[in-house]
Amino acid sequence: MAQVPQTFFDALAVRSWCGLALDALGRAREEIDAINVYPVADGDTGTNLYLTVESAAAAVEAVFEGHEAGGNPGPGPGPGPTLADAVHAMAHGALIGARGNSGTILAQLLRGMAQVLAGDETAGRADGRGLRLALRQAADSARQAVAHPVEGTVLTVASAAADAAGAAEGDCGAVARAAHEGARAALAETPDRLAVLRRAGVVDAGGRGLVAVLAALVATFTGETPRDLHARVDAGAGPHRDAAGCADGAAVPESEGPAFEVIYLLEAGDTAVARLRERLDRLGDSLVVVGGDGLWNVHVHVDDAGAAVEAGVEAGRPYRIRITHFGAGDVHTTGAGRAPGERAERAVVAVVPGEGLAELYTQAGATTVLARPGEPPASGELVEAVRRAHAREVVLLPNDAELRHTAAAAAEQVRAEGVRAALIPTRSAIQGIAALAVHEPGRRFDEDVVSMTSAAGATRYAEVTVAERQSWTMAGICQAGDILGLVDGDVAVIGQDVTATAEAVLDRMLAGGGELVTLVLGDDAPESVAAHLEGRVRAGHLAVDTVVYHGGRQGAVLLIGVE
Repeated sequence: MAQVPQTFFDALAVRSWCGLALDALGRAREEIDAINVYPVADGDTGTNLYLTVESAAAAVEAVFEGHEAGGNPGPGPGPGPTLADAVHAMAHGALIGARGNSGTILAQLLRGMAQVLAGDETAGRADGRGLRLALRQAADSARQAVAHPVEGTVLTVASAAADAAGAAEGDCGAVARAAHEGARAALAETPDRLAVLRRAGVVDAGGRGLVAVLAALVATFTGETPRDLHARVDAGAGPHRDAAGCADGAAVPESEGPAFEVIYLLEAGDTAVARLRERLDRLGDSLVVVGGDGLWNVHVHVDDAGAAVEAGVEAGRPYRIRITHFGAGDVHTTGAGRAPGERAERAVVAVVPGEGLAELYTQAGATTVLARPGEPPASGELVEAVRRAHAREVVLLPNDAELRHTAAAAAEQVRAEGVRAALIPTRSAIQGIAALAVHEPGRRFDEDVVSMTSAAGATRYAEVTVAERQSWTMAGICQAGDILGLVDGDVAVIGQDVTATAEAVLDRMLAGGGELVTLVLGDDAPESVAAHLEGRVRAGHLAVDTVVYHGGRQGAVLLIGVE
């Protein structure tokens, strides 16, 4: 879709910027990964920046979709999301989705901008002056978040962008252009400030990503995309893969560096986080702590990963904990940087909505990615799961129609790493179970994919869930609290009782015949519903078998499949 240039910063401009920045980082991801030499040469800065912006963009889209579902599509202080709504969502999405040091610093840059742009909750838009102030706050807050700032990194590029914007006159387009040019000039000078970049013949990878994000800001306000600076400053030089680094603004380790990267989200107060910073700074390096208002994203490189997590437990409640062992080759590298050891020939990677189903899939040999209610996985999580599977060939089961594009992006990325990948467009975990049931790793890859695709396609799926709000459906108007029966994604039954609604849905599905009924119970399902439905199948369809699984906290009260 063509982007309409904006002359001021409002909610629509935030939405456009996120989309354009995601596109820009998607195009530049491999280039940025390839020049990632500081301070850990893990080849993932472009990917981390992409995943961070992907999370920010998804959060902004959710805000717009929420208003559109309520009949209020317009931006501004009236109907629809305000500028404050949009920038808060952008900053929060980036914070919870930040990956690596580079992504964590970008999240703080966006948070700093949001603090200024959302300062007046009644304002529907910001002008050039507001953007200048936002870019200044972004650069300053990012620098404060890094324990030991180093020049020649993304921090330098951000400060240069803010300086140039501060000297600019005019509307948001003029300010954005100035910020981009200032950042671009500073990026070209990063090899002069950091010897590791000069030896590798590249510019700073994190700074390169920020320039792409600022180019998207220019395009948002002018409709024109500025030209990029070439990432390599010496055409004959290539990235020095033995350098110790991770393309961010933290200090260069004096030795080979700590063995582990530890990242987690943390719920804690300001005082506890201040103590945590001091403790983690003594434990390791590359320390970045961003966030505020009780929610923080913590990133550090340490030799004692357990101690870093324990420090988080003492400070508050850490979760989404990720520990990467650099020495074991677990870093997100491409191609030859894979972990040593024999690869499996073929693996299945599946997204599942509940812990019970995750256990079921795991027992069947699949590598799983848990999709918690309201927290769909990003493409990077699927890529990480493929890497854990460590196979030459991978079959992806998204198990959700809305995750098809996410899974496709993951498949494209792992193919670039030498993995043969196929995506089966399963729209429900029920279809994924059917596909997994006929999976045979011993046969040819194409034959296995065809067989799994056929089994999934021959499985009708349904779910019984509780309506969250009043809305129009294919079956009429539902009220909050009504029990909805969805068949193949569309509301077919509106009821007041879970068992009665499930029975009506099952009868509709079996009207066209079937051989096997699969029931997956959520935590909120009545204890008697499975036995009731099994009895109904036996009474009316003698040749049809029924299997029952427990999915745990899976969002829907009940999942139903008919093969």
